[in-house]
Amino acid sequence: MVLCPTASPSGVLLGPNPTWYGSATLTHQGERPDSHFDSGKSPSGEPDPETGPSGEPDPETSKPTGLYHCSLCGKSFTKLQNLRVHERTHRGEKPFNCSQCGKRFTRLENLKQHDRIHRGEKPYHCSHCGKCFRSLGTLTTHERIHTGEMPYHCSHCGESFRWSGSLKTHERTHTQEKPYQCSLCGKRFTELGSLKIHNRIHTGEKPYYCSQCGINFTWLASLKTHERIHTGERSYHCSHCGNSFSGLVNQKQHERVHTGDKPYQCSLCGKSFTQEA
Repeated sequence: MVLCPTASPSGVLLGPNPTWYGSATLTHQGERPDSHFDSGKSPSGEPDPETGPSGEPDPETSKPTGLYHCSLCGKSFTKLQNLRVHERTHRGEKPFNCSQCGKRFTRLENLKQHDRIHRGEKPYHCSHCGKCFRSLGTLTTHERIHTGEMPYHCSHCGESFRWSGSLKTHERTHTQEKPYQCSLCGKRFTELGSLKIHNRIHTGEKPYYCSQCGINFTWLASLKTHERIHTGERSYHCSHCGNSFSGLVNQKQHERVHTGDKPYQCSLCGKSFTQEA
C-alpha cells in the first residue's frame, strides 16, 4: 500500500505537487494547528485506532466509558474533538474549502481526499488486483470483494452484506420503507437509483444507445437485449422444447404456448390472450 507524504510540523503537504495547509489557516478557522482529529490519524500519521480513517469513532473499538453525546441526535463519541467535528454537520459548518474549485468541507480529511481529484492522485493500491483509490476507506471497502468479507448483517433475517448501503437498502424490504418519491407522479422507491431510472419515463431521457445502429434506450437491460439482434446471441432457452431467444420476455411469451397460460384478459368480453398486444 502506497501512502501520501506525512504531515510536516506546521502544516500538511499533499502529493507530488504539494498543497499547503498552514497552521495560520487552521488557527483562523478555529482549529488547533497541531490537531489530528480531523484526519482520523494519530500524530504519527497512522489511522487513529478509535476513529479509523474516516475520523468517526469505530463502534467496534470505541470504549464504553467516558462517552460524549451529541445533544441534537444522541450519537456518542469517545473523544470530545470528534464530537465537535460531528456537530458541524448539524450547524452546516464547512470551514475547509478547496482552493481549486471552492467546494467546502466539514472535515480536513475530506478536503484532502477531494484535492486528489484535481491532482489525479490515487495513492492507495489494492494488493490483490492493483486497482488504485483516492482514500483508504474506499480501498478497504473494495478489498472485501477479494476477501469475501461481509461484515454487515441484517437484524431481521441474518443475511450478510459487504457494504452498509446494501444492508440499509435490504432492510427496507422488511420495513417496507420507501423514502424516495417521484415528484411528478408520487411513486415511491426503496433506492435513489431506482427513482432516477423511473424519472426517465417522465423526462423521456434515453441515455443508452446502440453502437451498431444508433437506437437509444431508456434502460441498459433494453439495450443489451437489442444488441443481441446484431450479435445473433440467443441465450434464453425454452425449458420445454429447447428453442432459443434473444430476450427473456420473448422466452416467457413462447413458453405460454406450452403451458396454456393466458394472463391478459379483455375487459369487455373476458377473452384471454398469451400476449398483451
